[in-house]
Amino acid sequence: MRRECHPLLKGGSGENKYKHGFSAAEMDSLASMCEIVLPPLPMDSLKIRKEDHQHDHQTSEAVKSFWNTSASRYPIPNEVAEMLARRGLIEAVILIRVVLWLLATRLGTLLLCGMLCVGDKWPYINNFSSMSLEKREKVMQRWLKHRFLTPIRLAFAYIKVLCLFVFFSWVDENGVYPAWKAIGYEVSNDEKKTNVPKKRPLEKGVIETMHESNSTLQQSLVNKGLNVTLDSKNNILKVKCDAIVIGSGSGGGVAASVLSSAGHKVVVLEKGNYFVPQDYSSLEGPSMNQLYETGGILASVDSRILLLAGSTVGGGSAINWSACIKTPQNVMKEWSEEHKLPLFQSLEYLSAMETVCDKIGVTENCTQEGFQNQVLRKGCQNLGLKVDYVPRNSSGNHYCGSCGYGCPTGEKQGTQATWLVDAVENGAVIITGCKAERLLFETNKSGNGRKKKCLGVMAKTLSSRVTMKLQIEAKVTVSAGGALLTPPLMISSGLKNKNIGRNLHLHPVLMTWGYFPDSISDLKGKVYEGGIITSVHKVMPSSIDSTKSDATARAIIETPLLGPASFASLCPWESGLDLKNRMLNYPRTAHLITIIRDIACGEVRSEGRISYKLSAVDRENMKVGLQQALRILIAAGAVEVGTHRSDGQRIKCNEISDNEVEEFLESVVPVEGALSPGEHWNIYSSAHQMGSCRMGVNEKEGAVDENGESWEAQGLFVCDASLLPSAVGVNPMITIQSTAYCISNRIVGYLKKV
Repeated sequence: MRRECHPLLKGGSGENKYKHGFSAAEMDSLASMCEIVLPPLPMDSLKIRKEDHQHDHQTSEAVKSFWNTSASRYPIPNEVAEMLARRGLIEAVILIRVVLWLLATRLGTLLLCGMLCVGDKWPYINNFSSMSLEKREKVMQRWLKHRFLTPIRLAFAYIKVLCLFVFFSWVDENGVYPAWKAIGYEVSNDEKKTNVPKKRPLEKGVIETMHESNSTLQQSLVNKGLNVTLDSKNNILKVKCDAIVIGSGSGGGVAASVLSSAGHKVVVLEKGNYFVPQDYSSLEGPSMNQLYETGGILASVDSRILLLAGSTVGGGSAINWSACIKTPQNVMKEWSEEHKLPLFQSLEYLSAMETVCDKIGVTENCTQEGFQNQVLRKGCQNLGLKVDYVPRNSSGNHYCGSCGYGCPTGEKQGTQATWLVDAVENGAVIITGCKAERLLFETNKSGNGRKKKCLGVMAKTLSSRVTMKLQIEAKVTVSAGGALLTPPLMISSGLKNKNIGRNLHLHPVLMTWGYFPDSISDLKGKVYEGGIITSVHKVMPSSIDSTKSDATARAIIETPLLGPASFASLCPWESGLDLKNRMLNYPRTAHLITIIRDIACGEVRSEGRISYKLSAVDRENMKVGLQQALRILIAAGAVEVGTHRSDGQRIKCNEISDNEVEEFLESVVPVEGALSPGEHWNIYSSAHQMGSCRMGVNEKEGAVDENGESWEAQGLFVCDASLLPSAVGVNPMITIQSTAYCISNRIVGYLKKV
């Protein structure tokens, strides 16, 4: 990652860098909460834990420093407030500020904290920040378990996630952070980058608006072979081309390649920036800030689920975990027969999957697996369960554990290294830092049943130096912004089809973990080393033969990328002591993710506002998957296993009976988010968003037809994961690219007729 792109890497500590708008009283309360989340602790509490042999390393100066440090220190609370103000949902920000304001007053503290805020000296009632750390922690523990204080615990859960993410991802101007040494984490790319070619494959066709101004942009567009005129009266640059593609990920990258290869002048709009391997730092915070939608801090409106989506040239393919699994046969059959979309069982689609796998260099086997995948494989083998290698779009010996922050070795073949390179060679132009605002329509007079005709898109750059809008006119417009952004663009542009924004599937994820001390485990390595996903276990219904190609898995179990900030953010918080001990165990705490093919679906009708809730069937499948994952961790030799339920649900595995294990597993039940009235809750995750603009045989069944064309607007096509009729059930990159390949070829056929 280019370090100049992230303010935290520039150093400096002036107050004027913060524009969050929180008052001094609110910041005082916020700092007090941050201190509870990660407090300074006496060294004797660490010694007690060492006597219990909870971690293997000796007490070092780094560990002592970590034990004594607090998340209340500057600049952590300010960074939390800044992140809240810039990226939090408005209702969450309002709730948090109200809570912080109340806690800054004595009366408000009395209402929220009860008698714990009462002291023995005048004025007897303390505000929150004046209470002792011990009493504040007790208050927090009560809030988290209280059935009727759900708004308060939601506020704390929000602050806890952001506080820990900021603390463990914050780096100084040299790109390092002292706490990493204490928890056994390191980032070093010098050796990895030795053989990376220092070139920018898309340089020939890319225009980076961050380097442009009003006086240079028009000429830059002309230099790329585009027809450009200036409407100075309205401050608009009008650009003409054959096809405009909005988004550059697995859908948009394929579309740009296919259309440009057919001889059409293509413009790609990408609101993210362009990076190449030598730009990637593998630093968790800066990388997520630059490469992910809302910096990787994107939650549903009820905060039940956290979503990861790419926002860079290459989209999700640039930051995903490399898994390249073909569309399962049962899914293709379902889409073809039940949804009446014969494309998915056609030779055209099967051939497209082969073309895609060949193009992005998919390999079937892995020569060396990292620690977490060793755990998954060993646990399955010890239980006699089937475990498969996961094909990846990299070489078999690709041992990169940070591909989710952009692959620093350049081995992973995302669209920015494959399809888009071909597109640029064929004259395509990629405009980065440029966001589509609305689609342009006129009344359709062709009499084909579509009331509108799409003329192109109005866009704005995200650079403060470019104030001109871009009006890009094209014969076809291809929306490929992904399942979270394509529907809001279509709805805000005036399209009315009821399927737009609905039928959103997320492949919900919950995690389980197991701790494997170095001293007693034969599995080598650390959680952040090695390929992220190289093994998969499918959890099949007990009555079905798992070898059948049309068998439907209840869940799949894989392994995640979890840098220390993500690890800490998602960990249950029971106390500051427990959290710090968890972090000292970080390098050897393996996680397994349970992914379900969700039947339930959500909605995204405006940008950044996602509604979603699991069905009863989904929860039951998740339960079965979580229990299987825990069995695998125990069978692999974990000394302790647990879930991410808010109460820290876990069990020590040494010298426990099979009955005790089964009793624990029966207690593992997925529950709802922090707003639900129960004592405990889960935070779900999602890295796969699909179906929100699905194909259908008619406008009642889908937002677009089998060719990807809008039922309402001629010349408007959708070419991303939102097309998919339902959830795939496995990592969807191959499905998305294969569908995009078929749709793009049909767009080529359309262009021959216009």
